[in-house]
Amino acid sequence: MADIEIRHRSARVHGMKHPLVKGFQVLWTAPNTLLGIAVGVIGLPCGTRAQWRGGCIEFYGGLVQSILRRVPPGGSSSAMTLGHTILGQSRPTLEVVREHEHVHVRQYETWGPLFLPLYLGASLVLWMRKKDPYLDNPFEIEAYAIADPRQSDNWCGPGDSDPGEVEG
Repeated sequence: MADIEIRHRSARVHGMKHPLVKGFQVLWTAPNTLLGIAVGVIGLPCGTRAQWRGGCIEFYGGLVQSILRRVPPGGSSSAMTLGHTILGQSRPTLEVVREHEHVHVRQYETWGPLFLPLYLGASLVLWMRKKDPYLDNPFEIEAYAIADPRQSDNWCGPGDSDPGEVEG
């Protein structure tokens, strides 16, 4: 499979998104946003909390936390973005992953209702090729490269030495 490069372009007026562009993005992401809101609202009686941050509604804790501990099957997720809705395990977790999740928000603004099938399709193809369906997914690669540069291929992990760093 050829490497997929994803780029985001949006119309801006004096550094701000044009209101018509933003309105279109809200409508374009609405099916996924509504799915996220439905999950969050269902969780409210079960301890889920909500907050508004950076143009997105965030739900965390309670039932949402329980769901994220089981997604993907056999694993766990810190957070998940659905349109302009971010589901997180806890408020402190959202503080840590917010920038990464906002990259996914921008991806939803680009791909709209196609995002979920494209994301899941890429993960399926990667899994079938014995690759990591999460870390090798081009949408995650972009999110880590933009929001978490230390997680990119150029980052040296704990115990690795950075060629530009002198140990002493």
